[in-house]
This record gives sequence, structure tokens and C-alpha cells, in this order.
Amino acid sequence: MCGIYGMVSLDGSPLRHSDVAPECARAIRHRGPDSHGELALPHVHIATERLRIIDLESRADQPFSDPSGRVWLVCNGEIYNFEELRRRYPSYPFRSHSDVEVILPLYLEHGAEAIRELNGMFGLAIWDERTRTLTLARDRAGEKPLFLAESGGELWFASEIPALLAKPGLPRHLDRQALDDFLTLGYVLEPRTLFAAIRQVEAGTVVQLAAGKRSASRYWDVGEVREQPRDAAAAADELDTLLQRAVASQLVADVPVGVCLSGGLDSSLLSALAMRQRGAAGLLTFSIGFASRTYDESIHARRVAELLGTEHTEVPVSDADLTSAFRTISDKVADVVADPAILPTYLLARAARERVTVLLSGEGADELFGGYPTYLGHVLMGGYEALPGIVRRAVRRRVEGIRPSQKAVPLEFLLKRFVAGEGKRWDERHTAWVSTGLPELLSIPPAPLAADPLGSGADRRSVLAGAMLLDYHRYLRDDLLVKLDRAGMLTSLETRVPYLDREVSTFASSLSDRLRVRRLTVKWLLKRVGLRYLPREIVHRRKHGLSVPVGSWLNGELRGEVDRLLDPEALRVQGLLPVDAVRRIVDEHRSGAANHARALWPLVVLQAWIERWRPDL
Repeated sequence: MCGIYGMVSLDGSPLRHSDVAPECARAIRHRGPDSHGELALPHVHIATERLRIIDLESRADQPFSDPSGRVWLVCNGEIYNFEELRRRYPSYPFRSHSDVEVILPLYLEHGAEAIRELNGMFGLAIWDERTRTLTLARDRAGEKPLFLAESGGELWFASEIPALLAKPGLPRHLDRQALDDFLTLGYVLEPRTLFAAIRQVEAGTVVQLAAGKRSASRYWDVGEVREQPRDAAAAADELDTLLQRAVASQLVADVPVGVCLSGGLDSSLLSALAMRQRGAAGLLTFSIGFASRTYDESIHARRVAELLGTEHTEVPVSDADLTSAFRTISDKVADVVADPAILPTYLLARAARERVTVLLSGEGADELFGGYPTYLGHVLMGGYEALPGIVRRAVRRRVEGIRPSQKAVPLEFLLKRFVAGEGKRWDERHTAWVSTGLPELLSIPPAPLAADPLGSGADRRSVLAGAMLLDYHRYLRDDLLVKLDRAGMLTSLETRVPYLDREVSTFASSLSDRLRVRRLTVKWLLKRVGLRYLPREIVHRRKHGLSVPVGSWLNGELRGEVDRLLDPEALRVQGLLPVDAVRRIVDEHRSGAANHARALWPLVVLQAWIERWRPDL
């Protein structure tokens, strides 16, 4: 695990700003504080800041080069099938036991097609001096980031945006389409960022660049995985085996490994499988605790830890802690993500880093196995729309009259979103259900989202499978995985996601709807496997998720910051948002007339981002 960055003059002319390389290094050193390595040629500079995870010796520090010294590799991430790949090349003169070094002989044999062979999480760059070609690639789901910017005939890449902002003369214009995406969803859809001049290498994609030519090819598209008919019992056995393998491969490290444990099915199952793998060695687990019982899941995590016998740590979080975390995230993270869960995730990572260097987490299970309430919404909508109009109107009036709640996931919120979805096309309905609601509250026309992520397999997908595909390509990739990576790496903690293992993801994507959502039971097959390791009350506990008491926090500890960031005069000068509408949202939230936390938080995050990173508006 590390941070990577580089600058390449594709036509071979000398780099004009290689002197800012130390500034690039400082910008991402939190990703890899253990060592620095670089290749510095007149026309190429690539480097890493390494966090030592596998093979802790300096021989495993990057960059790696082939025996001829003409092909160079830097990689941020972990390759979980590295031992299998290494056995393919018994005569290759490996200099280390690193999981990353195996990519080089694979590339020498297969070129860019080598990326298909990797089971792992990665953002990598290969400079091939023989052909003056730069190859950039990211893992299938997008667990690890890789950004690029091109100006003045040079291509710069980095694991995080701040390293690219060190480039002299790089334009900082705001990408208005990315801003529209953010206002609608609370995050930006790849390949965009809020900086028009900075883009992401898309997940599951290989990009090759040489003087006068470039190509991009997608080597993984979850939408292309075809459904495979399976007997339920056989499917449960197969999933059980695949999860055991995934957890075993992701426990491999030469440093301490723990698990993020919420007490829900996903993390509890990971913990149970990891505990079986570790045996007498034991397992460290970590959870967040809030003072508010509405948001606190620590009691459930504690029960699971006691049941499994893990060594458990609870990390208490107060409003003051959240405020401190907000300031840190705003200062260090140049991605704009309005998921408040990034704050407790950062606080948990910071505490966990005192004891472990790697943390397993449960992201991906909901999108792959059908775990969100919205999926039930799609199942129920057909029956609801079949009701007589007079009945639907009565239901709508009743629902709209329910007073706002401050609960983590209030039933009134779900019901209001549900009835508002009536009459919409399924994908529009799904987007509306997961949106911030800001376009409506600000009375601005909702702009079309940047891209249709469903891919070529969308036409053969059911509504349910299509909704999961949308969440995989949007919410998981551009929100949850960004949150997890940035929060963890700020504390130099590597996070791994076993549910996104290549084989597990492929298997899950081939399941029929009935094996993922059956009647009103979400994650049906995963729960069936969970019952092999956990009590029923844990497996079937109502989904909670890592929620933050944003509503009360905005009116309390963060009140002064809200007033400063959303100051009407400052917004008027800025000219991005309708000032009166923003003021109305704040006033209604303050008075308790409405709970606008879901809409207010993205506005606060956006203004903090603009203040810190100063784009050209």
C-alpha cells in the first residue's frame, strides 16, 4: 500500500517542473510514511510513498524495474493472488517477496492484458521506456484511486488530487457537470472531479498513453456478468467457500490486521470468517460508539465480539470529535464527498491505527447481494401503483403529514421518498430515492447526471438487478469506497474489502433476483450463509448502517460553522447557489419545521471545499 505519483513527457522532451516533485510527495505522504522511492529521468519522474504491508524490508520498496531496467512499475494497493502469479515465473529474478512485484513479469509477457489477471485493489502506473508508453490502471470496483491531469504536453498522475494541484499552471476551473452531480447525489461521478482539468482513471479500466496516441479499454464490467441458474443450497455452499477464500487472502500481511465491526450482518460475518482463519492467534475488532442510542450500534458490535471471542475496541465519538474530524477532512481531502460517515470512519481508523495497519471492512455486500431498503421499494412499487388513485392520494396525504424525525434512518423519510417515486421510470425513481433532494429544495432544474453507468448489459437486467448495478457503479464506487480509502489513508491505515474480491463479485453478479431479495427479505443468500456462523438475531437484525447525528449537530456544535460557511452575503458574491433558498433550508432546519440534514450537509461540505481548495468559479 502506498501513494504513487508521476510526471511524464510523452514526446521525450525534458520535464519543465520536476522540481515540484518533493511537494507532490508531501501531499500524499500520509498514504505511505515508511519509505520514499523514485525513478528520475529527464523526461520521466515516477515515485511512491510506501506503507509497508507485505515484505517489510527495503528490497520491496518501489519503484520496481524489470531486469533490463527499462520497464518501471509503481502501484498503490494489494494483489491478493500474488503467490499464484509468482509461481508462474520460477525463473524471474524477483528481488523481493512483495505482492506488487509480480505485476512486472506478467506485463512483460502479456502487456496491458496482464491487468485482467490481477485479483486485488490497485491504482498502478507502468512506464515502458522501450516504447515510451505509460500504462495506468485501476482495480475492478475502484477501491484504490488514480487521478490524472494533462497540460503543456505533460501527463501527471497521482493517488490523490493535492499532488496534482502542485503542478504550476494547472487550471483550477470548476467542472459544472461535476457540481450538478454533487448537488444531486452528494458525490461526483467518475471520471470527473470538481476540477475540470483533473480526471480519474475509471474503475476496471486500463489507459495507455504514448506520443500522439492513447487508448482506454475496460477489462471489467459487472453488468456483463450473465445470470447463472443455481439451486439455493448449492449457491450457499459456493458463496461460503468463496468468502472463506477471500477473507483468507486478505488476511495475508506482515503487519497486524483487524476488522471494522458494526454488529450488522456484513461485518459480523467477516469477523466470524476471519476469526476461524486466525484461530488461536485471535482477532482485533473495532467499532464506533455514539452517545445517542438512536445512532449507536456499539452494543451490537460488543455482543458479536463477545460471541466470537475477539479482542474488541470501542471508539467513542462526540459532536466535538465530529467537528474536529470535519476540519481535518476538509483540510486534507480534495475529493468532495457529502457522506457524513467519512467522519466517524476517520476517527475509527485513527484509533485502530494504534494497534493495526490493515483493517477489513464490509463495503460492497449491500450492492452485490441486495441489502438496501430501496430494493424493497422497487419490489413494492408495482403493487402500490396498482392501487386505485383515490387510495394512493390518501396514502400520500397521510405520509406527507408525518412530522420529521431525528432518527438515523427515519421511517417517515423512507415513506416520503417511496410515495414520491410513483409514476417515475425505475432508474429515475432510484436516483430520486438516493438523492440529496437539493435540486427540489433549491428550486433549480435537476441536471442530467454525467453518465449512464449501466453499461451494455443493462438491457437484460431486471429492475432489481439494474438498481443494484446503479448502486455498484455510483454509490459504492464514488462514495463508499472514496470515504473508506481517504479516511483510512489519512491515518496511514490500509482498508481491505473482501466482498469485492474478484471471484465473490463475479459470483454475486451472476445470482438471480430471487437469491438476493426474496419477498421482503434482503440479502437472502448472504443471510443463509451467515446463519452458518452467527445467531439468527444477528443475521436478521434490521439494517442500520454507519449514520451520524447530523441534524442535531448542525444546530449545535457545528452551528457557528454552518452560519459562516452559508453566510448569505458570501453566497451572493460567489453566485453558485440561490441565496434565499439556502437561507430558508437553514431556518426550517433550525426551527424543527423540517429535518433538512440530508440536504444541508452537502452545502456545508461544498462551501468548506471551495474555501480550502479555491477553484476558479
